[in-house]
Amino acid sequence: MKFPVEDAHNMTAIMFEDEDFTSLKPELNLEFQDTEWPFEYTDHDRKIVRAIVFDEDGHYYFVRAVRDDDFGKATLIETAGGGVESGEELTVAIKRELREELGAEVDIICKIGVVSDYYNFIHRHNINNYYLCRVSSFGEKNLTKDEVERFHLSTLKLSYEDAVKEYEKCSITKLGRLVANRELPIIRRAKEIIDEIGL
Repeated sequence: MKFPVEDAHNMTAIMFEDEDFTSLKPELNLEFQDTEWPFEYTDHDRKIVRAIVFDEDGHYYFVRAVRDDDFGKATLIETAGGGVESGEELTVAIKRELREELGAEVDIICKIGVVSDYYNFIHRHNINNYYLCRVSSFGEKNLTKDEVERFHLSTLKLSYEDAVKEYEKCSITKLGRLVANRELPIIRRAKEIIDEIGL
């Protein structure tokens, strides 16, 4: 049996029978400016859910995107996730996104935090809600046409160390640097939580 709980530090966690993860560190709340493209104005916010996904063997799961669009040519590593639909709960949205992009059914361990960042090139403010999730099973992916044809999304299964190296390697492009700046602090916090609670 599992159910959400909240502690005084605003850390949402899941309890697995005798396991209590409510003593985790407080949620991160980070903000990063876009230093790659000049700021003109922001005309919209995008509410996003993303996850650090891991399995019982210590592997982490990400998406690989190969882009050639207005942002330029870039090969990226990124956490799985996407936009929250109108009226959708964040925990429902992250489970839907992970099912679509990774084919993964997951247990949500906790919310890691929120990263606010900007894509000046498209005048967008991103509000990224990050979760730590453990895989319970894999099935079929349900990628959109754009995810297949424009972004060539595929799954990466990596160790923690290899994931960090991959983010650093993909930081040779402007977009790669924006993604790495946003996600490396989250990955490091996720590893701390996993080590702390012995998952």
